[in-house]
Amino acid sequence: MPKKQNNNDALAAQIGKLFIIGFDGVEMSPRLASLLTRLQPAGVILFARNIISAEQTHQLLKECQARVSTPLLTCVDMEGGKVDRFRNLNGGSPSAADVFATGDRKLFQKHGKLIGGYCRALGFNTDFAPVLDLAFEASRNVMSSRAVSPDPGATAIYAKEFLAGLRDAGVLGCGKHFPGLGEGNLDSHHQLPVIEKSLSKLWAEDMLPYRLLRRLMPIVLVSHAGYPAVTGDNTPASLSKKWITDILRKRLGYAGLVVSDDLEMGAVSQAVPIEEAAIAHIRAGGDLCLICRTEDSIIGAYEAVLKEAERNRRFALQVASAAKRVEKLKRKFLTSICWKFPPIPSQNKLDRLSRQLWTFSESVRLENIVREQEQS
Repeated sequence: MPKKQNNNDALAAQIGKLFIIGFDGVEMSPRLASLLTRLQPAGVILFARNIISAEQTHQLLKECQARVSTPLLTCVDMEGGKVDRFRNLNGGSPSAADVFATGDRKLFQKHGKLIGGYCRALGFNTDFAPVLDLAFEASRNVMSSRAVSPDPGATAIYAKEFLAGLRDAGVLGCGKHFPGLGEGNLDSHHQLPVIEKSLSKLWAEDMLPYRLLRRLMPIVLVSHAGYPAVTGDNTPASLSKKWITDILRKRLGYAGLVVSDDLEMGAVSQAVPIEEAAIAHIRAGGDLCLICRTEDSIIGAYEAVLKEAERNRRFALQVASAAKRVEKLKRKFLTSICWKFPPIPSQNKLDRLSRQLWTFSESVRLENIVREQEQS
């Protein structure tokens, strides 16, 4: 009996490593402390609702790390423009599309470095950016300035430089939303986009940035969109073995971590319960289940994955493989600045970062004014 308990404990520890979790609130609470201690997750993600000041954010992340025995992926969505979690702290960063419009690769990289520098100052080591979706007309109302170009080669150039800027700042980047939302006209936060496009066209267009950058992205985030011409049904890519294992892993050759988009999003939750979605993501070959808010959803998904692993040896082996990939990423970056929790930022440092960001934003604005005048 004790041996079985030890095996169960080991399995539970592995499963905790397959979750990145979000929560409400701006400070550590007894419930959050208990959740972190119990799950020992791979990471946490903060949103604007969790961020009111630099000092408070740094303290919150530090307290999250204190309750988890291995280095946390401290995550944030920081693209600039429409998706900017730090806007109330520093006045905002220009969008990816505005920076791309300058045509200056040095500015592309500086965009990543400035965003990465602010992330590190607050205690974040992972940024779920850049967006690799192509700026097709179909998705204009949904993606707007988050997508930079309909040209996959040009999109890859911006993303490569942005990722290099993040790396220089000691922050891990993440390409999203594989295999591509450029032809989607629905917001997957609320509904399932169904993209009627052949695999050959997706491979040549939407997936080209992933093919070009596969060795430069530590993490790839998979979308909640259906591609019936590829899978034969509307199963979201985030839950699809065809997409994650057969195409992303085997055909494309991606060896980094695969994370789902938020499993609480409407595109998934309207189709299957979150417990089934978490199991399906891991079974499909995914490594990390992203659940961004609700404690009951997090616990339900965790317990469902644990129960499935206990009864299904093949699934338990998939859990073990995913946990090893997460551990490998952490070992790879363990000795770098990425895993040294930074000291609380001084006001002088924050002021300097804000000035640099303001100067950069002005440079981007003026560059684009000049370009528009030259083209008119």
